[in-house]
Amino acid sequence: MTASISASLLAWYDEHARDLPWRLPPASALPEDPAWPYRVWLSEVMLQQTTVAAVKPYFAKFIAIWPTVEALAAASDEAVMAAWAGLGYYSRARNLLKCARVVAERGGFPDTEGELRQLPGLGDYTAAAIAAIAFGRRAVVVDANVERVVARLFAIEEPLPKARTAIRAATDVITPDRRAGDFAQGLMDLGSHLCTSRTPRCLLCPLSDACAGRKAGEPERLPVKPAKKAVPDRRGAAFWMTRHAGAEVWLVTRPANGMLGGMRALPDDGWTARADGSGEPPIAGDWRSLGAVRHGFTHAHLTLQVLALETSGQPEGKGEWWPVSRIDEAGLATLFAKAARLAPAAD
Repeated sequence: MTASISASLLAWYDEHARDLPWRLPPASALPEDPAWPYRVWLSEVMLQQTTVAAVKPYFAKFIAIWPTVEALAAASDEAVMAAWAGLGYYSRARNLLKCARVVAERGGFPDTEGELRQLPGLGDYTAAAIAAIAFGRRAVVVDANVERVVARLFAIEEPLPKARTAIRAATDVITPDRRAGDFAQGLMDLGSHLCTSRTPRCLLCPLSDACAGRKAGEPERLPVKPAKKAVPDRRGAAFWMTRHAGAEVWLVTRPANGMLGGMRALPDDGWTARADGSGEPPIAGDWRSLGAVRHGFTHAHLTLQVLALETSGQPEGKGEWWPVSRIDEAGLATLFAKAARLAPAAD
């Protein structure tokens, strides 16, 4: 049965595989080009908790600017964080640079799952995906799409996250020794296009005859998910400080650790996902309100009041005066890009 599952899935993938800029066509021989594992790794890091549609332009931009892992390793932190701006989950960008520098120093990517797992920012899934897709190793690759497909295929009733042990074991059983990378990508595509969260298209699924979840009559019920925790609402303030008749705005770089770490930003009042901000501006003055922006994070929803001041003084602390006419080039995180759009001088 397991052999027929993998054969059916691979036959479906050969015909229906998505055409993605970081993929080879199904059943292709792996290229000897050392840039190939770099492309796989870069795409997998970008795709963590992010859609394919959102990743495509960022992947193209990174490959154009930094075509090899050595080129990325030589880039400045500021340049990489600016290029990443808007993609979210900014710890990925910091780990991307750390990993690139380690890989460049060692002369290339390791080709085993165990060694890959030792690199900065690579967890079990990413290490397995790179081992299988970039190097043709047999590895058990389980992302959210695979998790859903396998939970339904084997009717795994245990709720998440405890079910992940059983899901991984079941995925291991059906993963073939050959074409493990194609098999993993096939499961991902199946989960993305047919075995979707709410309305699985079972009549088109190549695994429907073997699917215990379908036979039970409620495949959409699986995997069983825990109740969502309430996300708190937080409030804070950001400060649009300008000089020279609004020609330049004061930007800071957020601490490396913490929310939006390492990104250029407007100064703020110290809000976090756990606490509201103080509301206190960095310098005294006749601040005026530009309005507020709303932004959702994983662990909190934030309402950010944006206050403006034209000043002739120099704010305390580290920062830089940035031309307002080039604010789109600053690489602001999405939250602060929203705030900047409230300022008339930024238009």
